[in-house]
This record gives sequence, structure tokens and C-alpha cells, in this order.
Amino acid sequence: MQPSDLTTIRTLSALTVHPEGRDVLFAVSRPDVEDNRYRTSLWRQPLADGAADGPARRLTRGTRDGSPAYSPDGSRIAFLRAGEDGPPQLHVIPADGGDARRLTEHKLGVGGFAWSPDGTAIAYAARLPEEGRYGTDEKVKPDQEAPRLIEHSAYLADGLGYVLDRPSKIFVVDLAGLAEDDGEDAEELPQSTQLTTGAGDDRSPVWLSADRVGFIASRDRRGTWRPDTLVSDLCSVDLRGKGFRRHTDGTGSVGSAHVAGDGSVVYGVGGLGESGQDFVARNPVLRRLTAVPKDAKADGRSAGEALTDPETDHLACPPALGVGGTLVAAFETRGDTVVRDVDTGQVLLDGSVSVSAVAVGGGVVAAVAGTRTSYSELFVAPVGEQLAPVTDFGRHLRGRAAPIEPEELETTANDGYPVHGWLFRPTGKAPRKGGHPVVLMIHGGPYTQYSGNLFDEAQVLAGAGYAVVMGNPRGGSGYGATHGRAVKEAIGTVDVADLTALLDHALTLPGLDATRVGVQGGSYGGLMTTWLVAHTDRFTAAISERAVNAWDSFAGTSDIGWFFGDEYVGAFAHEQSPLTWADNITTPTMVIHSERDFRCPLEQGQRLFSRLRRNGVPTRLLVFPGEGHELTRSGQPRHRVQRFEHILDWWAEHLA
Repeated sequence: MQPSDLTTIRTLSALTVHPEGRDVLFAVSRPDVEDNRYRTSLWRQPLADGAADGPARRLTRGTRDGSPAYSPDGSRIAFLRAGEDGPPQLHVIPADGGDARRLTEHKLGVGGFAWSPDGTAIAYAARLPEEGRYGTDEKVKPDQEAPRLIEHSAYLADGLGYVLDRPSKIFVVDLAGLAEDDGEDAEELPQSTQLTTGAGDDRSPVWLSADRVGFIASRDRRGTWRPDTLVSDLCSVDLRGKGFRRHTDGTGSVGSAHVAGDGSVVYGVGGLGESGQDFVARNPVLRRLTAVPKDAKADGRSAGEALTDPETDHLACPPALGVGGTLVAAFETRGDTVVRDVDTGQVLLDGSVSVSAVAVGGGVVAAVAGTRTSYSELFVAPVGEQLAPVTDFGRHLRGRAAPIEPEELETTANDGYPVHGWLFRPTGKAPRKGGHPVVLMIHGGPYTQYSGNLFDEAQVLAGAGYAVVMGNPRGGSGYGATHGRAVKEAIGTVDVADLTALLDHALTLPGLDATRVGVQGGSYGGLMTTWLVAHTDRFTAAISERAVNAWDSFAGTSDIGWFFGDEYVGAFAHEQSPLTWADNITTPTMVIHSERDFRCPLEQGQRLFSRLRRNGVPTRLLVFPGEGHELTRSGQPRHRVQRFEHILDWWAEHLA
């Protein structure tokens, strides 16, 4: 795989199953490097008895269509469509084809949405800009807006920007009497009613009953916004926007809620410890309420039955709840994912898969998963049976971009702890002198996991002739919550031991050159990269990307700085900051950052670069304009290609 082969990647998302199980709809996205944008359209996979009935076919001709959802009777499809430059708006289209009808016109677009039980209305979330900002006044340019008076710690969000002056609110659009032959150009929009008001975000709408809309928010019992907290609850209002209720107990972090046909509700909630913000490796627990309390005074007294284990079950994506009550969820496990029927415990999909979405409907279970040879494929089966792949989007990779499959690595750290990872070895014979140069790649998070499945970072480096070593040291997910919490107030200890053991083990294998070893990582992986080259000179060169290098300034500049460092490093912020030890660095180090990274702000990279320059260490600073923390995953396609080109140039200079 070469940098230009990013255009061969196809990514599937946003599943919805027809209520009668006749087909599955999903979105397919591809990078368009020439136009420097992502092209996304809706596709349909026909089914018969829970198996594929012919090939998947493209359903819509828009280039920015996503998030499809069938109406309860299966007659219509709601989805989000954006113009070439505008924000996404809610649309609806007949299930058997026809013109899409636009339902909304919000300055900043529409987010999540949900059909009402009878299919006559849709609840949705939309951000409302403060007057005079974000283009609400054409005479006021962005750099001419009034100053922002900020009184809270949580005022930024990576990938979005300032949030307090554009809160997300819940609306309902009435579809009764909507003419089906009115297409995209219909002059009048149907009536929308705003249900929630005030400060703070209300998101993820869900219908708890025919006359009550639920949503996730940080609010007290009276409905007043609670700023600067990680606590969020399942709340609701009636269709007049009145009768506020909070259905969970105000102590945890609710991530999503799902309603079955019998009125039962499944929601995921993560604990926050005694501090109220101890989120570190606290896996959300799925809970079921047999019925949402109708008495506002109940206020979350019934937490509901716990369905998952907070130690072992780490959700890979939101669960899916069928109308009949079938609950399906995907859990990270040793770099892969297992899909289970939560109630029966039956495993529906496992092996070398990385699941990113699940759905249930019409007696069918569907999932999107990456594999060893494809970034995304659709898997389906009748409820209770093993999921099987029914698409072949990996065909775009065959030929020059054919995936390199990994070798699994297992070893132990110096304290006897098991360490697990993978080696991606370049194809062809190793150089006669020394073997392949090696790059140790370190994941971000830290509470996430690497996988042996298809990953463009590893494929591009291996395609260029570098052996890539990557694994899941303590601090990551997929190996239990205890594994994840091992680095709490201990960064730079057991994680370093695991990474060192994995690399040492890989270098005992034939065909690898132990004299030419580089290290690179992003976010937490960038922190570890800076840490390693400050504590050893074993690496030939390094790339530290979008890193946390200094916890002191991170606390005052990051969108999560007001709580993240307190929980991960606590009183050890100085000792566990790589910049504290940066004067020890002699390894040539490239620093990569993005201008609009609000998660690990640009100053984190600038401070490291300036220290290295002052000390005479070979270094470069690569800064991407207009990008945030997610550059490597969802940044502009052209920037993603250019980033790979710079990385390969750096490694060619120092390792080739």
C-alpha cells in the first residue's frame, strides 16, 4: 500500500435493518483526494431468510448522504444529506425509491435523530448558534464576532470548536400529511417544534413512548444544566417541551439509550468513582429498565438490571436493541471484537474482526467489521445464528494495495506480565545486510486497542519496506479494566516495560535489523514516543505526533484538560510529563501537529520542537492547517496523503 492508495479504502457505517428483514441499509464512504473531500452514499443489501439475496447496490446518488434509519413500518427512510459545502440536513425518501424530501434547514445542520413509534414524526438534535455568530449575520465575519465571555471549563470540543454559544437542542418534525411526491425542491418545510431550551447540550434523542422524547444531558432533577461535569443522564420531556424528567440517578455517564417494542429501555452508563470524574478504564455497563418510571419523583431510583460486566466487557460501539427485545453488543477482546446476544450470551461473531456498528431488525442481526483483508464489510445472519460476510468492498485493495497479513506476537514483560501484539513484515526478501528496518508503533488513548486487522498506518509503512511492531501495553483496552487502569498515576512505568518487551521479542525474529529501529505514535502514543527517546538512546529516529508532552499546559489548553490529567497523572504531572526529561533527548525527532487540535493543542508540539532546536537535536515540525486531533482518521484526504509522504521521507532519511 502506498499513500496514494488511500483512495481504495471503503468504510461502511450507520446500519439499519428493514422491519421485515428484507434488506439492510448502510452508508459507504471513500476519500476523494482530487476534490479533497469524502464521498458518502447510501447502499442497500437485499436479504432472503437472513442471507444475502444478490449484491449490494447503491441507493442514493448524493455525495454526502449518511445515517439512514427505516421508519417503523419500513415504508420510508430518513437520512442526513449535506450539500457540497453546507451542513447535513434531515431528509426522508420512500423505501421503494423516489425523490428525497428535505425536512430541516438549520444553520449548523442536524445531528442524531429517531423515528416516533407510529412513524408520523422524527425527533432530532440540532445546534443553535448564538445570534451574530457562525454566519447568522452575513455582515459579521468570523474574525469580527463579539468577544466570548467564558465562565466554564468545558467550552471547547475538538473537531467542533467553541460549544457554549451553540448548544445542541431537541426538536420534533411532524410528518403527518407530508406529500410523498414533494422532492428536494419542495418550497415549504414541514413544521418543527423545539422541545428543549437553555444552556448546555441535549443530544441523542429517543422516543420513550408516543408522547415523550428522551435525550442525554447533564441536568439536575429540575432540569437545570450542570456545567463542567462528566455526569450525564437519560432525561425526557413531553411533546410540548414540558414535564421534564430525569430517569437515571445523576452519578454516572450515560452514553446511549435504546427502546424495545414492549417499552423496556436499555442504556449504557459508566461509573465515575468517588471524584465524580474518574473515567479511567471504567467500562460502561448496559442496564435494562423494564419500563421508564412515569413519576417524575422517581428520579432514577430504579437503575435497572445490570447486563454486562464492568471488568471484562468494553463496548466497541453502541449496542443494538430490536423491537422484540433482542439485545446485541460488540465487545473488544485482545485486539479483536466479539459480538454477543447479551441476554443469552451466545457469540454471534468472533475471530479476526474489528466491529464498528451493529443493528437488529426483522429477525436479522447485522454488523460492520474490518478484517485482515478489508477495512469494512457487512455481516448478517438471522437472530441466533452466526454472522457471515455478504459484501466484498475489500476488492478495491487487490493488486498493488493488497494487504500484508501480520504475525502474532506474545511475550512477557520484566515483571512477568503477558504482552500481546503483531508484526507486519514487508513482502519479499529482507535486505542481505541486517534485515528490514523496524518501526515500533504506539497507539493513542491510552484506553483503546490496536488490532491485527487492516490498518492503513501499518500497511503503508510495511509497503515501504519497514517491519512494523505494534501491540497493546498496559493502559489499553480489550484485556480487562484492571489492565487499562494499570497506568493510572503510573505513566512511563508498566507501559514502557510492555512496549520494551514486545520490541525486544520482535527483534529476536529473523529478518529484522536491530540497529535500525524507529518509534512513532500519536496522542498518548506521541507521549510515549517522546518519553522513550528521553529515557533511552536505542532508537535511530522518532516521530511524535499530536502528543501530550507537558501536563501543566495541557490542563489549561485542552478541551479535556480540566479533568483528564487529574485522573491519569494526578499529583505526578511533573514527573510524568515527557517535556520534563526532554533535555536528555539526542534522537532525531520529527514533531507532527495540527493547528486546530483542541485535544492535544499545538503548543504541546511547539514546546517539544523548540526544546529540541535549542539543544541542537535534529528535528522538524510539520503543522497541518485546518485540522484537528482526528487528522489521521478523518482529516482532509489530501492532508492524509501528504502526511504519509512526509513520514516516509523522514524514515527514508534515518532508517533506509
